[in-house]
Amino acid sequence: MSSGDVRLLDAGQVRDHLDPTELVAALRTAFSDPGTTVVPDRVTMPLDESVGTSLLLKPAWRRDGLLGVKVTTHHPDNGRRGLPAIHALYAVHDAATGAPLAVLDGTELTRWRTAAASALAADLLAPRRVREHLLVGSGNVSAALPACYATVRDVALTRVWARRHEQAESLARQLREEGVAAEAVAPGVEALREAVRRADVVSCATSATSPLVLGEDVGPGTHVDLIGSFTPGMVEADEALVTRARVFVDIEAAVHESGDLAGPVARGALRASDILGTLADLASGRRPGREHDDEVTVFKSVGTSLEDLVAAEVVLRRAGGGDDEPA
Repeated sequence: MSSGDVRLLDAGQVRDHLDPTELVAALRTAFSDPGTTVVPDRVTMPLDESVGTSLLLKPAWRRDGLLGVKVTTHHPDNGRRGLPAIHALYAVHDAATGAPLAVLDGTELTRWRTAAASALAADLLAPRRVREHLLVGSGNVSAALPACYATVRDVALTRVWARRHEQAESLARQLREEGVAAEAVAPGVEALREAVRRADVVSCATSATSPLVLGEDVGPGTHVDLIGSFTPGMVEADEALVTRARVFVDIEAAVHESGDLAGPVARGALRASDILGTLADLASGRRPGREHDDEVTVFKSVGTSLEDLVAAEVVLRRAGGGDDEPA
């Protein structure tokens, strides 16, 4: 691809060029040894604090490769509009010259890299046998999780719970059409609690501001994957869970950025030193993953621009031999 040809890849093209197996493997390599990758802190700016909307800027680059910047908006009430809570664009430049190379649909990129990072963590933390995988939330990330989890575990049944039962039914139906054994959980909080008690793995991908997954409901040996909370005001699990479990994060900043951890730390129930390691620690072998069959593990992710850059590299590498015309 020459610097004079800026390629535009829409959501469908991004999805077509993101193979879950390749993406999980690429993330494993990147987290094991980031090499010359530079990953600055993200910049978060509130748009309208009264409704919780925000703008995020997330850059990353390899000194000998690509430079990427993701521009993301978060509008948590978009579900009422029939829209994803998160929209994004991802701009790719040549790191050496600064020349623009491509613009990718960042929303699609984000959901797949997020799901793939969770799958990578699950490969290191989840029980080997997964009879039931519970998806809490029915949005774009939840829809991508089964395909990514399938690269690391044989899942017998995927169950879906959402505040709006019709959305849980819709996602379960979509997953069945994709060849996944899936069913919707009955509506209501009590049905959710019972589903958590049954699950071997719980993946929570919501915009919740109060706990959905309670520690008292999580059985021995369960792995809990907390995806949605990426600000201090967002919470998906209660204090009882994160103080009981072996907790890992995608990046160290998650301790302060996510309400799941920042709240318990502020209240003195959890110390930052209680967090056992990052995804890089797990992937590189610097920290052990699951050690006992009956332990409860938690992976708390807030997202990192390293994942965006790796996913964009996978897309552009696969798209390089495709038929898409540059724009």
